[in-house]
Amino acid sequence: MEARIAQALEKGGVIDITTTGSRSGEPRRVEIVLHNIDGRLYISGRPSPHKRKWIANLEADPHLTVHLKQSVHADLPARARIVSDEPERRSVLAHVARNWNVRDVEPMVRQSPLIEVTLAP
Repeated sequence: MEARIAQALEKGGVIDITTTGSRSGEPRRVEIVLHNIDGRLYISGRPSPHKRKWIANLEADPHLTVHLKQSVHADLPARARIVSDEPERRSVLAHVARNWNVRDVEPMVRQSPLIEVTLAP
């Protein structure tokens, strides 16, 4: 992997992802935040009782494209793993909450989408 891409991934930040629509089969692109936590890549969102469409898409097809768009522009094929294990969610979302200056992580544990992203080799 190029050093500049590795540095951008290490930093995290605002990116886009493209998923495949669970019903339409069409590409769906959304802006979102990437977090690098101890060298692992995660995407989450604010708590909501409603399932996000991008999560439904990844449940149907875990392949996605990560679009870096800040200091580096790159389109990276990847695979998502939906994080559903509560202790793992609590651990990862505690980091995300600190990044977002959120004090109470419990609503995030209950209602925030959370995936781990693994880039294709």
